[in-house]
Formats: sequence, structure tokens, C-alpha cells
Amino acid sequence: MERIALHTRLKPGKEGEYERVHATIPEDLDAALRTAGVHTWRIWRSGRDLFHLVEVDDYRAMRAALRDHPANVPWQARMAELLEVEDDYSGGDSGVPLVWELP
Repeated sequence: MERIALHTRLKPGKEGEYERVHATIPEDLDAALRTAGVHTWRIWRSGRDLFHLVEVDDYRAMRAALRDHPANVPWQARMAELLEVEDDYSGGDSGVPLVWELP
């Protein structure tokens, strides 16, 4: 299993809306994430900065599975309204590199 850290940033003034939208994840998206190998996905917010920790079987395979998934496409469109940089699922994203870990 992989642990992937991600960083995203909200557009100014979108903090409350982002939290409201994330209060309930659509059931079909939840199922798609789990089918794609996601075990957990946690998000912390500090101001407009979002910090994600994803535990997933294979991060790149998960992104490939979700890229055109009918549950993920509208979710990503909704997130694009709130985030400074839209995630178009292109490229070989591998998250934020780990710099240190308590052994």
C-alpha cells in the first residue's frame, strides 16, 4: 500500500463552500474510490491550503481508473470551481515528496 501526500489550494473565499461540499461525498464516488484501491483519504485545511493523505494500493492506477469515471468527472468539475489549480488527471503525478519520517 502507498501513502501519498498531496497539497491543493482553494480560491479565495471558498473555504466554507469546500467544507460544505465535502460534508457528504456522493455514494457513487465513494464506491469508485474504494474500487480503485483507496483505503483512506484524509484532508486537513489551514486557511486556503489543503493537505491530503491518501492510503491507496497503487496511486497511479487509481488516478487512471478515476480519470474518466462517471462518478469522478462531475466531482472534479465541482472541485475545479473551488480550487486554484484544476486537477485534470494528466501526467504522472506522484504527490508531495517525503522529506523526513520518524523511524
